[in-house]
Amino acid sequence: MAGMSDMEALRAYVTAPDTTMNRADTTVLLRITHSNLKANFVDIRFDRHMLIGQVKDKVSSHTGTPVTSMKLQLKNSPGQTIAVLEDESRKLGYYSPEDGYTIHVTDLDPFSASASGWLEDTNLVEKYTLSDEAYAQRENTFLKYKEAKLREDPTWTVKKDLALRRGETYIPPEEIPENYGEERALQFDVGNRCEVSPGARRGEVRFVGKVDGLPPGYWIGIQFDEPVGKNDGSIRGREYFSCPPSYGGFARPENVQAGDFPPVDEFDDELEEF
Repeated sequence: MAGMSDMEALRAYVTAPDTTMNRADTTVLLRITHSNLKANFVDIRFDRHMLIGQVKDKVSSHTGTPVTSMKLQLKNSPGQTIAVLEDESRKLGYYSPEDGYTIHVTDLDPFSASASGWLEDTNLVEKYTLSDEAYAQRENTFLKYKEAKLREDPTWTVKKDLALRRGETYIPPEEIPENYGEERALQFDVGNRCEVSPGARRGEVRFVGKVDGLPPGYWIGIQFDEPVGKNDGSIRGREYFSCPPSYGGFARPENVQAGDFPPVDEFDDELEEF
């Protein structure tokens, strides 16, 4: 049976900032840049005992440039070239690399797939297109599904379908009254702890009222305990409350329950046995 000190130690270990990254003493974190690519590869792990030939293999796996078509330069933090990595029999540590140094790849192949942006610019790739007529002739498409649903229910919409699947009563946007949810919404106070459905997401009430850009009626603005939200408390550029990105959300009052909902702590379970 583990005592409280054991659980606290486990909590501290799991939640502590990761500064060592489980690194060996010979590990060095290098950046990779490429003559034909805009993308940079940051904090790639290398071992100082790696032969330059092995370094080239690893760089090739990240950039796609064949070993036989690359020239490698080691640059220091200010960007000055301090060595050309040509001798494949030498170890990387011979050149005294430090964290933050850069391996710059020059692709020597004029016909390389990375030349002219072919590996990054999707506009250079020919897109598959399908005419409306050809799409209409296909079976098992969303169009066929939509047509079948509309035959069953002329008022069918995707939002209505999703609401019914969730077991909710669907109210078309044009029929939602301006005071929808007001009675229940006014039971909430900013600062209340709450739980939001679906998902039993916990957090704190940060806003109660109407929201421009959302359907009519009242909304509850929540700052979640975890990044399970959709915004930072803003809707279409207007701030209703402030919180970190992905921690904010707005829910209808009927989907929010106020009460004693403390933040979930994975380490609070009292385990009798292991």
